[in-house]
Amino acid sequence: MLTFRPAREADAQACWDIRVEAIRAGCSRVYSPEQIRVWTSDSPTPAYAAMVERHYQLASIEQQIVGTGMIDLQTGKVDAIFIRPTFMGLGVGRQMLAHLEQLAREQHLRQVSLESTLNAAPFYRHCGYAGEQIATYESPLGISLDCVPMSKTLHHSFEQ
Repeated sequence: MLTFRPAREADAQACWDIRVEAIRAGCSRVYSPEQIRVWTSDSPTPAYAAMVERHYQLASIEQQIVGTGMIDLQTGKVDAIFIRPTFMGLGVGRQMLAHLEQLAREQHLRQVSLESTLNAAPFYRHCGYAGEQIATYESPLGISLDCVPMSKTLHHSFEQ
């Protein structure tokens, strides 16, 4: 059974490891080996650990962390949905996204947005996100990555 919980600073290394595994497994078809190498070469910083505690949610199965997701409840920005490769394709990403959207609804946000990797854009479209234009994400690691800015209007239970 999949459960969700807010991340703690102590979870930063596990979040980072899942991030690296997911990027290497899922993004190598659309980004160059050099981009993947730079994107996954660093290690978690204290600032990353603080962000994990502030914004991340974790998906677990039997106490094993299998996925991460992040939402800034001030801006509605979704990010860092990474699933451990052995759990990809099992609905974990979809359930994580639904969980983050529910947190946004609870804060009365009307819209959420994200910058999708090229390989994940079809997944987000399937989940109701709109966006077709390719933009450039400037990574703090010093690389430029093509991405697809996307957004979704949230419907609240009191709306018809």
